[in-house]
Amino acid sequence: MNNIVLDLEWNQGNEEKEKQRKEIPFEIIEIGAVRLNSRMELCGSFHEVIKPQVYREMHRMTRQLLHVDMRQLQGGALFPDVMRRFLSWCQEGGTDGQPEEYRFATWGPQDLTELQRNMRFYGMEPLNSGPVKFWDIQKLFSIAFEDKKSRRNLEYAVDFLKIPKDGAFHRALSDAYYAAQVLRQIRDPQVLQKVSFDTFQLPQSRKEEVRIVFDDYAKYISRRFDDKTQLLADREVTSTKCYLCHRNLKRKIRWFTPNGKHYYSLSLCDRHGYMKGKIRIRRTEDDGVYAVKTTKFITEEDAAELFRRRDAAKGQGKKKSMKK
Repeated sequence: MNNIVLDLEWNQGNEEKEKQRKEIPFEIIEIGAVRLNSRMELCGSFHEVIKPQVYREMHRMTRQLLHVDMRQLQGGALFPDVMRRFLSWCQEGGTDGQPEEYRFATWGPQDLTELQRNMRFYGMEPLNSGPVKFWDIQKLFSIAFEDKKSRRNLEYAVDFLKIPKDGAFHRALSDAYYAAQVLRQIRDPQVLQKVSFDTFQLPQSRKEEVRIVFDDYAKYISRRFDDKTQLLADREVTSTKCYLCHRNLKRKIRWFTPNGKHYYSLSLCDRHGYMKGKIRIRRTEDDGVYAVKTTKFITEEDAAELFRRRDAAKGQGKKKSMKK
């Protein structure tokens, strides 16, 4: 298995001169990546700049971060050609003439979404028919070394781990190299189990929906629904099954929402205790919706807090009804 640590740099519309295009808000202008083998050893690198075709002006923030201008990009190749070479490079190292399987790793969750958006703009096939499994190194760093919730920038992580700084930040290849060095410091297999999913391509059917159990919680990613009402009427979306013993659980708190976007529930398993459910409703680009549901066992104190949140949400609902 090749581990492809990827970093992208992109340009965007200048408010004064060029409007942001909805179908490609960020045009990729540089791809950098390093390849790690299954033993996390560096075994290759990839770097190319891309000749812009969408935005003719360099956004001031992009110019300040990258220290490049449009003239320096004119010698680059077109995105589809670079992308084909990149995907071929990702698969190098296979045996018997077969391409090697690979997994992406990025600093933060955005790169794979924008990569696939650019691919779609140029009529290329997506990376996968559904969600793409990858390592979000920024998240893994927080789980391994900090509080599991904070999201630091790459230079902070490099300094924290005392990784030598021998190249500039905010260029694709050097950032990919630094991110790879951070990833190599994460050796706990339970942390590396915490894969993320890029949802630019959603599951196409119920059968393809994502269901995965980690050491301390479970995650489910639904297919697309036309609207929130349809989504919340789906049994799989709102089910509260114990992910350890696989029994359907009776809910102590039915699904409620404090804000219309996040829904919470509380169930009780006789064997494993209180299980908190959380549904995040996210919008698709074509005005549909999908659900990301997590379920996790919590303490009695946390369960009591969830009861308080439910009661507070009910109180807010009554106040709104009285105003009407």
